[in-house]
Order: sequence, then C-alpha cells, then structure tokens
Amino acid sequence: MSAPEQPTPNWEKTFTATTAEQTQAFGARLAEELQAGDLLVLSGELGAGKTTFTQGLGEGLGVRPGVISPTFVLVRIHPNLPDGPRPGGPDLVHVDAYRLGSAAEIDDIDLENTMDSSVTVVEWGHERVEHLSDSRLEIDLHRAIGLGATRMAESSGSLDFDGEDTDEPRAIVMRGYGPRWATVPELAGPDRGAAC
Repeated sequence: MSAPEQPTPNWEKTFTATTAEQTQAFGARLAEELQAGDLLVLSGELGAGKTTFTQGLGEGLGVRPGVISPTFVLVRIHPNLPDGPRPGGPDLVHVDAYRLGSAAEIDDIDLENTMDSSVTVVEWGHERVEHLSDSRLEIDLHRAIGLGATRMAESSGSLDFDGEDTDEPRAIVMRGYGPRWATVPELAGPDRGAAC
C-alpha cells in the first residue's frame, strides 16, 4: 500500500535570514497574521532555527516569555499575556514531534483540546499532524552549510542557532495549504526586503 498523495500547496515563498535576530523578527511579523486555530508545521535539521523562529512567534503573539524547545516534554503551552502586545490573543502551543512516530501518537497528546484557542506550532510534524486541520502553514528552515553529527554532538550550547553560527544564512521556505491560506500573507522577508 502506497502512502496517501500529499496535496499541492496554494503557494510557496522563500525568504532568507542571515542572523538569529532576523529569524526571530520574521516569526514576530508572521505572528501578526496568525489567529487562534492556526497550525504551523516546522521542518529543518537540528540547529536550523525552528525554536528561534518560534521564539519570534511567541513574542509577536504576546505570550509568556521563555519559549524553548519542548524536546523532552513534547508539549509546552505559553499563555497569552493580558498586558502584552496582543491582550486576549491566542495562546501558543509548541510541540516537538521528533520522538513521535505516527499521527496516532500525536492524537495521544490530545492537541484537539487546544487547537481552537491557540496557535499550534509543531516541530518535526511533517506527515504526523496534517490531519489536525484543513489548513496549515508548512515552514522549512534550511542552513546554508548545516551541522554535521560530530559538531552537533560536541556542541555545548543551544542546538538552535548556537553561538558559532548566528550569522550563517538560513532559507525559510513557507507553503500555505487549505482555505485559511489561500493567499500569501502580506509580509516582507526577515531583512524587511522582498522574498526570494
């Protein structure tokens, strides 16, 4: 039995970020376009900037600070702050699906209970979370050079934009699926320039 055919995205855009700060700023600008019920699926190798991007989303959504990778707890919920930039806005649910092998395991963590009131971001969620919503943004972050397994094992800093690679360029490829993302959101690239 072959895998089900993946739908074609409504659109695809590529942006370039040359620093961690640009990646965060891009996430913050995208957050302005997001609303409760939105699903974002992040992909990219270790150190590509997925958590850095999500930190920017959290800042733009006005959630409690301290967004870190949920690698060992699988899910972190960051509540919206009533005195933040978007009082009454959605919470941020941040999921790391790296250790989850299937959509059934995603269902076991019961994201359906928070989907309607939150923006849900799933790192490593490709082919695991598409069933959760008719619409989604897929965001792939790619390093220009990438980290080898040896360097990753030796790295004592954060796995996401560690101290040695904060100015290594990243390509951010964004695709929209479903009726919610029928058109491209109005945002400039991470450097406030045009998309590639």
